[in-house]
Amino acid sequence: MTQLVRFRLDDAAVQCLADLRVRAAKAGCAVPSGRPALTAAGAVAIPPAVRSALADELRVLALPTVWLATLGSTAARADELVLAAVVDTELLAVHTAVHDALAGRVRGPVAAYLPGAWLPHCVVATGRATTAFAALHPVEPVRARIVDVEVAD
Repeated sequence: MTQLVRFRLDDAAVQCLADLRVRAAKAGCAVPSGRPALTAAGAVAIPPAVRSALADELRVLALPTVWLATLGSTAARADELVLAAVVDTELLAVHTAVHDALAGRVRGPVAAYLPGAWLPHCVVATGRATTAFAALHPVEPVRARIVDVEVAD
């Protein structure tokens, strides 16, 4: 099982994303059930000491606000429809800090989340991506504050 480092989003952004998921579901598409978040890193194992080091590293950083604005799919999962973030230097700085804290300390890092490969996004539909796209396009950008960083098992 993969453990994930996730950027938790503010409640208003989560509600906007939930509304998009409801619209996709009404169009007949499967949608994810969990709270939307941006996954920043993944590994087979993130030990407790590494989690503590990550918390220490991020304690001194300001967590940014992101705009989720691009409706599309990812190469790895073309059947999913995602709302991708506009990537800026503040978001990349926090993402880099996460990976600096994890580097060489986790087992089995997931390549898709590494710097240079990462596409920050929230999944809005898990099947019938073209149907979901038609139901949601054009999408209003969602302003999302990152309010916390968590490790999800």
